[in-house]
Amino acid sequence: MIGYIGKRMIAIIPIVFIATLVTFALIHISPVDPAEAYLTAAHIYPTPELLAQKRHEFGLDQPLLTQYAHTIQKIANLDFGTSYLTNKPVWDEVKLRLPATAELAFWSMLLSVLVSIPLGILAAVYKNSWIDMVSRAISYFGASIPQFWLGYLLIFFFSVKLDWLPVEGRGSWENLVLPTITLSLILIAIYTRLLRSSVLEQLQETYVQYARTRGIRERVIMLKHVLKIAISPLITGMGMSMGKLLTGTIIVEQVFSWPGFGRYFVDAIFNRDIPVIQCYVFLAACLFIGCNLLVDLVQLVMDPRISAKGRAEH
Repeated sequence: MIGYIGKRMIAIIPIVFIATLVTFALIHISPVDPAEAYLTAAHIYPTPELLAQKRHEFGLDQPLLTQYAHTIQKIANLDFGTSYLTNKPVWDEVKLRLPATAELAFWSMLLSVLVSIPLGILAAVYKNSWIDMVSRAISYFGASIPQFWLGYLLIFFFSVKLDWLPVEGRGSWENLVLPTITLSLILIAIYTRLLRSSVLEQLQETYVQYARTRGIRERVIMLKHVLKIAISPLITGMGMSMGKLLTGTIIVEQVFSWPGFGRYFVDAIFNRDIPVIQCYVFLAACLFIGCNLLVDLVQLVMDPRISAKGRAEH
């Protein structure tokens, strides 16, 4: 198991390297001049003298390999430069906003799991019943409705018409309700259908039929045997979703004015704040890689055969 984890950790290094290389290349391929973007954000007219001064200050007049080496060195020290818009260190700004995004991601994931797991299991056990029909309706609705439209719809009914919940901001549990529901609905739709299909597949397996002939209760078969295997695809899906949530739920944070990482990134795009964009892409890659590694470790704990299979392939 330790060897498997070590191999996965080593495999992360080239992926992060590629992410930094792609980010660096895109910034230099982009027609936007970082020096001009900085002066524009500071409301300073970009004269040729000022542009040359800022390019020298940012190191843009150096060879590309030298610039990339400096970029890697700064990233290793978590130094992403200074924001063009706020004139503050980007990493300090990110540290202030990541907790808000993490909070929203945690509650959204928790609500999704609490709803989708029992709903998916019941929909599979009572196939074609009314609860299965309800689960299908929720899944179709959640998968088809755009998140921004759902967010505005919830604001219209619960904030404008009924005046039950606040429209925007962060601070109390009331501020969490609408953005959490908006984020959770599509996850509930995906997880419910995924778990339903997986449980139905396992219920057709021979070991289930054999357990029934031995007189084992359905609840025991479901909890100790079927669900242990059927939950595996759901865990994989949760890992991918968590990576997406932690990198900033851009649309939802924008709709509800949630002061998170995603909204910070959107503002950076509109203002051509290149240091922030570079930081976002790097952190997004690291978070996705980390979540995928965590999922693999959970799967390994649940099924040690994964490690043996990996050794056999190599």
